[in-house]
Order: sequence, then C-alpha cells, then structure tokens
Amino acid sequence: MASRLPLTLRLAGVRFMSVGGEFGSGAGKGGGAGGAVREAGGAFGKMEAAHEELYFKKLQALQLQRIKEHLEEEVDHHEKAIREHQEAIERHKKKIQKLHHQEKDISDKD
Repeated sequence: MASRLPLTLRLAGVRFMSVGGEFGSGAGKGGGAGGAVREAGGAFGKMEAAHEELYFKKLQALQLQRIKEHLEEEVDHHEKAIREHQEAIERHKKKIQKLHHQEKDISDKD
C-alpha cells in the first residue's frame, strides 16, 4: 500500500531516544552529536531538541492529514465507480427485459 502513495504522503521515520538521557542534554547522553549547541547540552541544547521534536511532530501530523485526505479521495472515487456500475447494470437489465418482451411478441405472432 505504501508504495502506491506519493512520496510526499509517506511518513517520516520514527525517532527514538536512547536510554542514556534526554534529548539536548549533550553528546553521548541521548542528545547525540546534533551540532555544537546540542553537543554542549544545557538549556539551549534542550530547547533545540524540543524545537526539533516539535518540527517532526508537526511534519508527521501534516503527513497523516495528507494520507487521510488521499484515502478519502480514493473512497469517493470508488463510490462513484460503484454508482456508475450500478446504473450500467440497471440499463442492461432494462435492455434484457425489452428483448424478452420483443421475443415474446414474436413468439405470440407465430
């Protein structure tokens, strides 16, 4: 299913925090080596980690919304196709009934 979705609708990888500490608390403490500010740890490192997490949370929410909209469009498309097929079935049934009546009329004349 995921391969059918456009690249922009696929979810970003899930981020995991290591057991060693919390994000932004310095290199090797769960914050990883995410740049000079994060390596130093402290309040700025934690703030940078919080901003990064917020960014990815918003990105994931946007991607989920796009997937939902895409699936709703697919459902609408398939429901429309079902209606069109049902209408075609009814037309064909009416043609069959008309042919049965014509056949009956021909057999009654003989």
